[in-house]
Formats: sequence, C-alpha cells, structure tokens
Amino acid sequence: MSALLGRKMGTTSIFTEDGQYVPCTVIEAGPCPVVRLRTKDRDGYEAVQVGYGDMPQHKVRKPVAGQYAAVNIEPKRYLREFRLAKGSYQVGDIITVDDFNAGDLIKVSGKSKGRGFQGVVKRHGFGGVGMATHGQSDRPRAPGSIGMSSDPSRVFKGMRMGGRMGGKRVSVRNLQVLRVIPESNLLLVKGGIPGAKNTIVEIVKL
Repeated sequence: MSALLGRKMGTTSIFTEDGQYVPCTVIEAGPCPVVRLRTKDRDGYEAVQVGYGDMPQHKVRKPVAGQYAAVNIEPKRYLREFRLAKGSYQVGDIITVDDFNAGDLIKVSGKSKGRGFQGVVKRHGFGGVGMATHGQSDRPRAPGSIGMSSDPSRVFKGMRMGGRMGGKRVSVRNLQVLRVIPESNLLLVKGGIPGAKNTIVEIVKL
C-alpha cells in the first residue's frame, strides 16, 4: 500500500493500447519525503506523515524548522498523515510515482469546488413547478412549504433546503491509473477527481 500527495493539473484524454479514447485527469504527484512516523506506543496509532511542496525558509517558524532540521529534510508546505502498514516506510524515505503502476486502483481525496449559496433545484435536484410543487405555484425554483401541521409543529432536522454547496472534503474510490510518467512525476487517472485546478489531493493505492 502506497500513498502520495499531489496537485490536480487538469483534464485531458488519451488513447489506450486497444484504441479506446478515454477522458482522464492529470495529477502531479510527489516526490513526498516521509517526515515523521506515528507509533502505537507514543501516539496511540500507526501512521506515516509525508510532506509535499517546497516552503521558503523565511516563512518557516523556528519550532517547525527545528523539526525538519532534526530529520535533515527541507521544510514542506503541506503535511498529511496516512494509515499505512507498520514498517512500510522510514523517516527520510522518498515516495514517488514509481510506487504506482498502470492498472492500479486508487482512492483520491480532495476539497470539492465551492459553489456558494445555492437553492434547492441546483443543490438537491428539486423539480420545481410542473413536477412536485410542495405548496408553491408562482415561483418555479422555490422549495415550497417545509413545515408540519400542529403536530409536531416544527421542521425536522435534515430538511433539504438552500444553503452552501461544495467546498467539502470528497473522496472517490476505485479510480484506475491509466499511465505513469516518472520523469515528470505525473499520474494519469481515468475519470474526474474532486477540486479545481491546483487543488492538493491525497492519493492512496487500494
């Protein structure tokens, strides 16, 4: 099992060896040094902490800089932990796309695009006038009546209404790696992944 941090570069399409035209997402993944190991005895769980992206030295606070200096690693902008098997990596190891192969299934996690405040039609797929009006007749995209009668005289929690949409952590499993380009640290993944361009994503081999 391997894990990497990367950056979503954008989408494109390629031809596979059997001639199929497949849409895919390009991810610049790694190289990611192992910065710290979490242990059962000290931290209560087993995990590997990896870094990604260079950080200017003048922006690093002294306590953090000292932690990196202790393991002889340049400060990184992003840190993430992965629950990997014990003994998978040691501090100072560099994880690269070489740990992945075409055909591998992976899980990609990232922050979805923020859509701002949206109504019920876009957020929940309500039909509006002509389908289920729920008590309104002259406002096609309004949610309509949401309340109850005298019993229970309240609106239940979880009622689908307008609100902020997107901007949340989303994970997509069973995405297939189509191609690995080690010289450019690129992974080509079949289909789409969460987030806009330049979104930081977590990649875990299943």
